[in-house]
Amino acid sequence: MKKTIYILLTLLILVPVTAGAQGKKKYVIGFYNLENLFDTYHDEGHNDYEYLPDGANEWTEFKYEKKLDNMAQVIRAMRDENKAYHAILGVSEIENRHVLEDLVARPAIADANFQIVHYDGPDRRGVDVALLYRPELFTVLESKSIPFTFEGSSINFGMTPEEQDAFRTRDILMVRGMLGGEMFAFFVAHLPSRLGAKSNDLRSRGGEIMYQECLRLMEAYPGIKIVAMGDMNDNPTDDSMAVYMHGREKPEDVGPLDFFSPFVSMLKAGYSSLYYRGENNIYDILVVNSALLNAPKGTLKIQPIVKKKYYARIFNPPFMVQQEGQYAGQPLRTFSNGAFVGGYSDHFPTYIVVSNK
Repeated sequence: MKKTIYILLTLLILVPVTAGAQGKKKYVIGFYNLENLFDTYHDEGHNDYEYLPDGANEWTEFKYEKKLDNMAQVIRAMRDENKAYHAILGVSEIENRHVLEDLVARPAIADANFQIVHYDGPDRRGVDVALLYRPELFTVLESKSIPFTFEGSSINFGMTPEEQDAFRTRDILMVRGMLGGEMFAFFVAHLPSRLGAKSNDLRSRGGEIMYQECLRLMEAYPGIKIVAMGDMNDNPTDDSMAVYMHGREKPEDVGPLDFFSPFVSMLKAGYSSLYYRGENNIYDILVVNSALLNAPKGTLKIQPIVKKKYYARIFNPPFMVQQEGQYAGQPLRTFSNGAFVGGYSDHFPTYIVVSNK
């Protein structure tokens, strides 16, 4: 009898400690535009000729290997800062699955065991978006490539029907699955560029497509937590994000069908993830739905991570920054003025942290 009581008392003491140790969950979720991660081979049907050994960039195996090492170095440095690899990392400007397989196998990050979700898209240059994830943390239940279409839009486009039919851009990737025992959906986008007078409408349409897909998921899976990320080619204050994606700057202004946009306040405070025409911008955006912002205690929720007030991070340590010359302070790129300088990307990566603390 005494032995039984002793065992029960021991369990009562140990179980809360063990549960507390196992119950704390923290995950890094981020996005990185890898700036033209091409291999050295031609992909039939794609305009990748400048990234061939005899192309304009003289894209040799040496340059490709250097690019891979640089991208892996950045991912590893973020791991060192956070004491853990990303659970989820969306990427853009990748040529195909092969370049991602080469990237995740680099010695600097091979121990992360990143898995890949990727679909070949219709972009004329052949660049796509993709999702890297750690399978011990995230279980994929569903994924799909969402085409950019003009059907069902509320936008009055300044394009003829013929122009719309001929238009091609990156698909939007959706991956739904289980993270920390909770259902999540991740969207990865690379919205149309800012070239052309009609491009604003195109990015607005990209935001509209993502938002419509988010509503579909929230209706089908009540309580699902959603993160939409990507190179939006827009700031978080532009229409694509603020109007069509329903992004809100302040948590208290986020309604049940809105998204919290943490980079709005950071943009206003002077932060930047890239420079376009000499101006500070944050195009590398993550937004989260109300279910993730206002999650119940003990479940995964977005956390402030910069100065205890900003809910997102732009990762720009000195080794990734141009230190001198006319581009001082900007991202250290792969090419500068047409010359290979062995840098990283024209974008800094961005990320958020979710935890159940």
